[in-house]
Amino acid sequence: MKERYLELLRTIKREGIEELIKYLESSDFFTAPASTKFHGDYEGGLLEHSLKVYDILCEKLKNPGIEINVTEDTIKIVALLHDICKTNFYKIDYRNAKNALGVWEKVPYYTIEDTIPYGHGEKSVMMITEYIKLTGEEKYAIRWHMGFSEPKEVYNSLGLAIKKYPLVLLVHEADLEATYFFNT
Repeated sequence: MKERYLELLRTIKREGIEELIKYLESSDFFTAPASTKFHGDYEGGLLEHSLKVYDILCEKLKNPGIEINVTEDTIKIVALLHDICKTNFYKIDYRNAKNALGVWEKVPYYTIEDTIPYGHGEKSVMMITEYIKLTGEEKYAIRWHMGFSEPKEVYNSLGLAIKKYPLVLLVHEADLEATYFFNT
């Protein structure tokens, strides 16, 4: 999976992409979970989830229902990097739990250590733009990829973002499908 992910990123024609790849390779991106207990809550879950979002988004764009003109680079960037904010975000801790024999033992679990408390989509946009320039559409799609999982107080802004850039909704749908249909 890592090789496929890196191969896809390396086809992006943006200044700074190799520096972004170096950052990812020096981080825990390829071994991190996608969450602590919901989807992809295992080693490598973030990588698997990101690739699944990419695959689903590519399928959605084959017949989107409305005209959406986006480049291959945009598709790769928004799908593969939408959750970069989860890099160096999860840590392993230990708790006591009974094993199959009913004996207490220490077991590992993932916990959150947010050293950059900047939101979710916003944080991904911020982290990516430290390496490559994003288009407006890419910023919106990444920022709003959580869609209606956002607090209801921002639904008006989300709706405006979807009207401005329908890709926002498609990325959100791909993220949901990867999460709930494939548990990645």
